Amino acid sequence: MEEFRAKVAVVTGAGSGIGRALAVELAAQGARLALSDAAEEGLAQTAASCAERGAEVRTYRLDVTDRLAVQAHAKEVRADFGGADLVINNAGVTLLASITEAEWDDMRWVLDVDFWGVVHGTRAFLPLLVASQGHLVNISSMYGLTAAPAQSAYNAAKFAVRGFTEAVLQEMRVGDVPVKVSCVYPGKVRTDIFSNARAAKGLGYGGIRERFAREATTSAEQAARLILRGVRRNRVKIIVGADARRVDLLTRLLGTAYPRITARRARTQASQVRLEAMRTRLAAQRVRTSDHRQL
Repeated sequence: MEEFRAKVAVVTGAGSGIGRALAVELAAQGARLALSDAAEEGLAQTAASCAERGAEVRTYRLDVTDRLAVQAHAKEVRADFGGADLVINNAGVTLLASITEAEWDDMRWVLDVDFWGVVHGTRAFLPLLVASQGHLVNISSMYGLTAAPAQSAYNAAKFAVRGFTEAVLQEMRVGDVPVKVSCVYPGKVRTDIFSNARAAKGLGYGGIRERFAREATTSAEQAARLILRGVRRNRVKIIVGADARRVDLLTRLLGTAYPRITARRARTQASQVRLEAMRTRLAAQRVRTSDHRQL
């Protein structure tokens, strides 16, 4: 897909983050937009930004975990636009919790949104993409290439997206079906995914959020441009960010040995978080002691 002008682009999770940036960038390039999200306020803001760029845009409140709702959404898009040329299954959430601390419902929530949402979107829209000879884009993550502590549910979902998408790609090729397929692996992108994450109660998860904010050097707008450039070039694997490229290289070079390195780094970071927390508590205690003496 070398040109997005007048193409019908479907984007889930378009109310914020990478989804919003993709929608705005596609609007600037003349695409017709079918945007969905579970959060209507954010979705309305995205639609307004797209309309300012002259795009034809329709919005749909959508829970991607609801298979029947996604199937109905595909029918709505066909009725409203006549079909779909580009489908980006982007909606995603995360959970900060060790496997022993994670609540079952929270783990299921991540898998339902991040994996089953992609499956629902792929199945529902594939007939439209076959008809248009279009392009399917599923968003995995850097954590679909490497595992990380406190991210077991997210890792499971994103690794599953990777395997699912690669299987769909092979099926399209084996069957000579004219649908292009890409899987996207963003690194740490400046979005609200970690600030909005569910988390187990425990020491250190606030530190993970703060570290993510410091280390997320790729903007959502940069990520969107890189993803769409990959789509134009029909890249099967779209890596977003220098950190994701490093992870991709590390896991391919080290194979099953990579967890030793990531675990060692995680231990160091956890120690730093505990030290910072201890310093914060001591500082607060000194302030309270000082106030007491003044009284």
